Amino acid sequence: MEISGITKLLLEAKEEKKLTFDDLGKAIDRSEMWVAALLHGQAQATAAEVRQLISKLGVRKELGVRKEKEAVQVFMTAFPSKGLGLVVPTDPLICRLYEIMQVYGFPFKVIVHEKFGDGIMSASDFTMDVEKEMDPKGERVKVTMSGKFLPYKIW
Repeated sequence: MEISGITKLLLEAKEEKKLTFDDLGKAIDRSEMWVAALLHGQAQATAAEVRQLISKLGVRKELGVRKEKEAVQVFMTAFPSKGLGLVVPTDPLICRLYEIMQVYGFPFKVIVHEKFGDGIMSASDFTMDVEKEMDPKGERVKVTMSGKFLPYKIW
């Protein structure tokens, strides 16, 4: 996946300020996952949230980046195009998530149907958290997804 120039600008500013996604999320009362999605063009912020983030990241017109500041404002408040745009992702971490869905997608589907009925888990009314778990065999990644169940309508 090719990232946009604005995403690069935002990530560079984040690194220069030694900020985490969690730091940015706390500044606007959002989760770190949502802020990471926002900086990658996968979410939409309010103008107030953008102003707070621009300030926190140090994107300022006095630094000669007025056009970038305006572009950031438009980028983060525009309706996002969701998804990677690739059929099969090539980034190793994203590819493993894709592999998990290839292996466990149908088992996940049938268990959801068994417990809830015919429907889907919303990606619109959704949260995802990532935690680090310590384990004697090595650090583990714990992903918690929570999406509203949306039953299919019968008509």
